[in-house]
Amino acid sequence: MIIIFKAVKLQTNRLNELKGFYQNILEMPLIDEGIDSFTLQIGSSALTFKESPLPAAYHFAINIPGTQITEAKKWLQARVELNLEDGNDEIYYKSFDADAIYFDDPVGNVVEFIGRRTKSGAGDFTPNSLMNISEMSITTPYVSEIALNLTDIGVNSRNNNPIDPDSLNFLGKDDTYIILVPPNRRWYFSDKFSETCPLEIELVNGHSILIDKRGLMPNR
Repeated sequence: MIIIFKAVKLQTNRLNELKGFYQNILEMPLIDEGIDSFTLQIGSSALTFKESPLPAAYHFAINIPGTQITEAKKWLQARVELNLEDGNDEIYYKSFDADAIYFDDPVGNVVEFIGRRTKSGAGDFTPNSLMNISEMSITTPYVSEIALNLTDIGVNSRNNNPIDPDSLNFLGKDDTYIILVPPNRRWYFSDKFSETCPLEIELVNGHSILIDKRGLMPNR
């Protein structure tokens, strides 16, 4: 099944700092704001940060047109410091036919802009070039169990690859994926490590995925 992210809700204990970063530095459209949350429009997806007493950090990727990856890189470099891996600040993923660049936000979320070479966009790169949330991490000590729960709602591993409980797993197809990973795995292009944090995912097909602070799906 192709998974398409309608909405993703993440947690943070530094809400105002994150709001300032995404709204003022990255110029992402703010479409909702409450006392304890704010929501950004990322193409066809919505990304919400909710206030939490505990720190939290995630990895997520955003699809952009592959034709705009060079412009996107210049645009980002004027606003943030790009992350490096082996001295490189970008990478081409042959298996996904996509180029990627990475940066950390102020609370340690590892953010990726991934340019799909099959997608094109006209004009200059702007926040309006963001297409949708492409990847969302789920970090859990119970990788195999969560993978089975996701299979129950039609979210299967990419190319039906076997789930590796000790590594990074892609679930989905085409250009949208859930990344299922155990704790304490270093994120590529970052010195940050995966950690179990609560989150909610709403897919366009009506399915919802809730991960609690233990890394379990309590509604399954």
